[in-house]
Amino acid sequence: MLTREAPLQLDGPCGALEALYQDLPEPRGLVLLCHPNPVQGGTMLNKVISTLQRCARDSGLVTLRFNYRGTGASAGEHDMQRGEIEDAEAAATWLRAQYPALPLTLIGFSFGGFVAAALAGRLEARAVALDRLLMVAPAVGRLEPGDLPQHCPLVVIQPEADEVIDPATVFAWSQGLGRAHELLKVAECGHFFHGKLGDLKALVEPRL
Repeated sequence: MLTREAPLQLDGPCGALEALYQDLPEPRGLVLLCHPNPVQGGTMLNKVISTLQRCARDSGLVTLRFNYRGTGASAGEHDMQRGEIEDAEAAATWLRAQYPALPLTLIGFSFGGFVAAALAGRLEARAVALDRLLMVAPAVGRLEPGDLPQHCPLVVIQPEADEVIDPATVFAWSQGLGRAHELLKVAECGHFFHGKLGDLKALVEPRL
């Protein structure tokens, strides 16, 4: 059992992917975390991703977070389209191999919300069962038709004062989804949840 996250180098499509893995005794599930836009400084150490990792850990879930290609010590160059989804898929494959019988949850923040959603759609199309998909302040404008899974439980958390992702765009996207999901609005909260990480934790933990 690991008492803290262990640094790893995972095999990715463009070479090694830098990652942090936390194992637990008798875990009840797995969580893969996808970080925000690497071109704008996003990494797996982002404070929102770190908060989400702790939420998952405290809920009894094994966690894996990783840096996309060209971020931190991960090999390759930024793609900002489908490449990061391929990186996430490689990370998910590794994580699922550690505990093949445990359910997988995907969590993404900002650009990572797009990555997690598109990965969820890919996995669902391959008959990989997902426990849930959780998107936080997601970059929904990057999603293409058919990206989103249709069956796994979906939770969307959107700050109402988001200065990076237009809240109205997310709310309109949510309204037009045509599938069951939960939309949670966080009042007086900006994109990075400054002063609101406790509120984020309070929303996430009961849903894990």
